[in-house]
Amino acid sequence: MTELPELSGKVALVTGASRGIGYGVAEALVARGDRVVITGRGEDALKEAVEQLGAERAIYVAGKAHDEAHQAVAVERAMEAFGRVDYLVNNAGTNPVFGPLADLDLGVARKVFETNVISALGFAQKTWHAWQKDNGGAIVNIASVAGIAPSPFIAAYGVSKAAMINLTQQMAHEFAPKVRVNAIAPAVVKTKFAQALYEGREAEAAAAYPLGRLGVPSDIGGAAAFLTSDQSDWVTGQTLVVDGGIFLNAGVG
Repeated sequence: MTELPELSGKVALVTGASRGIGYGVAEALVARGDRVVITGRGEDALKEAVEQLGAERAIYVAGKAHDEAHQAVAVERAMEAFGRVDYLVNNAGTNPVFGPLADLDLGVARKVFETNVISALGFAQKTWHAWQKDNGGAIVNIASVAGIAPSPFIAAYGVSKAAMINLTQQMAHEFAPKVRVNAIAPAVVKTKFAQALYEGREAEAAAAYPLGRLGVPSDIGGAAAFLTSDQSDWVTGQTLVVDGGIFLNAGVG
């Protein structure tokens, strides 16, 4: 980013943001003048992301999302560096298994929930106590259309994202009126994380979408920017489906 906008005075913590959707969100927030703290597992990838975002606007904290110590350090680092955490975007997630529920390793299922759901709650708790409880703000949880309707062979991931949607509603109720909490449910977005769903058959996969293409990270970044803006000041507890119209095909024979 060559030209940085005037600072907004707001600060966001975006998890799982070294690349893909998380990076797209961080990029959208920096583009409007926010400062960001990004997290992820790979330090080299995080360093590169910060260089692209602008070192004067972004910092990183490396670690595993489900690690409570990492969650605490990330929030503490944001407070030390910028003095506030107005927005939390819970994007960190995993999907290490592909197959039917009947053969699902329960240890893997626990790992999926630990990373996709429990870590989001942990980050929310720590952000709430560090800043949002007294000063307000917004939380955006990155869910999935897999949490709204059955998704064969990625069921564990889908069930975890359904839990994320309900977690969003629970937190929206408890954190009101200080903090708004919403979710975004993307369909297939072109990222390394989702590559197995379209690799080698992108045109075929995209043909199923009424808008004629798969999503890109900036599509979700724009939605997250809206849900953390004053324009969505009367929106909480909602799940914004960003799916290129794929759900419009439901029920078509």
